[in-house]
Amino acid sequence: MTSPAVRFDRPEPDAFTRPYWDAAARGQLLLRRCRACGRAHHYPREFCPHCWSEDADWERASGDATLYTWSVVHRNDLPPFGARVPYVAAVVDLAEGPRMMTEIVDCEESRLAIGMALRVAFRQEEGEEAVPVFRPGDC
Repeated sequence: MTSPAVRFDRPEPDAFTRPYWDAAARGQLLLRRCRACGRAHHYPREFCPHCWSEDADWERASGDATLYTWSVVHRNDLPPFGARVPYVAAVVDLAEGPRMMTEIVDCEESRLAIGMALRVAFRQEEGEEAVPVFRPGDC
């Protein structure tokens, strides 16, 4: 008997991150903003990574970002990434300040440029959490 393939792209929501994933399902990207130092951060965590305060609130992000860096992945043996190659793994700077790891979609590699405007989109697969990805801002 063969066991199902382990997947490495599935988020595992918990009580704390549930608002983030619920917002993603509605097409909204959330950040956390610290009340003590005023800085926003992403990925969601229960404390501010800048000042360590636990006084932070959820905030809806604009969805705008710029491309900081990227790499085109041509080979990945982990399910389900192998079926997606080639894909663009990227780091983007969100308009609110945080830097975020993500994937660029709907863009030819030749169009990619550091500083290009991007807009959040969401990958939604049947029975899975919606995951934020980015596409060129002019789409």
